[in-house]
Amino acid sequence: MLSVRDNFLELMNRGSPDRYVNQWEYMRLIQGPDCIASTNVQPPGTLSYKDGWGVEYTHPLNACARHPVHTPGNIVIEDIEHWRDVIKPSPSKFPKEDWQKCIEETKRVEKEEDCFTADFMLPGIFERIHYLMGMENALVSFAVYPDEMHDLIDYILNWEIECMEQRMEICPAEIMFHHDDWGTSNNSFFEVQEFRDFFLEPYKKLYGGFKKLGGKFVVHHSDGVIPNLVPTMIDIGIDVWQAVSDKNKIEDLTKQYGDKILFQGGIDDGIVDIADWDETTVRNFVRSQCEKIGTYSWIPSVTRGSAGTLYPGVDEVITDTINEMSAKLF
Repeated sequence: MLSVRDNFLELMNRGSPDRYVNQWEYMRLIQGPDCIASTNVQPPGTLSYKDGWGVEYTHPLNACARHPVHTPGNIVIEDIEHWRDVIKPSPSKFPKEDWQKCIEETKRVEKEEDCFTADFMLPGIFERIHYLMGMENALVSFAVYPDEMHDLIDYILNWEIECMEQRMEICPAEIMFHHDDWGTSNNSFFEVQEFRDFFLEPYKKLYGGFKKLGGKFVVHHSDGVIPNLVPTMIDIGIDVWQAVSDKNKIEDLTKQYGDKILFQGGIDDGIVDIADWDETTVRNFVRSQCEKIGTYSWIPSVTRGSAGTLYPGVDEVITDTINEMSAKLF
């Protein structure tokens, strides 16, 4: 039986894995002080707080994630032509003593766990933009003020690169796990060429820079039905698209693009991770997905943006059923 790391590498190299890579087992997310300060994440039930960039959030109980609040007078960038006058980023550099917890956890994982260490970066460039501006204002500005939006993208990109470079200098990670949602439950936010015009080169610079500094793999989280963006993901240098919902027809994506990118997901939160979940329904759904999608270039997993599930017990049933299907299909 292969180790977890070696089994993932076999899948990544299109070799001979001896079982499914089971959800998040192959990596451990370890936040640095840059991400902690920037996000300033508060526990569910916190109805109003701000992140390190001045964006206000709310996180009701039993909500799967926090959400930015864009009420009148509560938007950081109201006028894109004057964004430089109002933007105040979270620090990108921290003294080494602030990295101690990250360093200790990284050393522990390297010594005790059979997985890869992963830098956890969120939100991504597009998410940061619409958090700062509001979604409607952001999408309109891409069309009406492209020069200003390119400048804002470069500003956020350079901040992310500074964070990444310090991480790789002080506490190197093997994987960059990066959030940036690029679509809705029906389609991408952008036409393909527009997306490439704004985001291809910035993300190539960020992800390419990570690998030049010794990083092994890039795992990108994006919700949405965005199969039209998969070729661009490949051009960007993404190794794993995480959060792929069933609506993306993963069984087709693996056939068309599985030699160049892995797909993690297929076990949709909205189907299995719900308040009135039951074991039989969850097991049957996981089994059917494994039968339908197969074993090539796919990591069966819940589609949320981090390990685990919202409702207790669901994750354990999913993990156990994936192991069951490994015994059947490998």
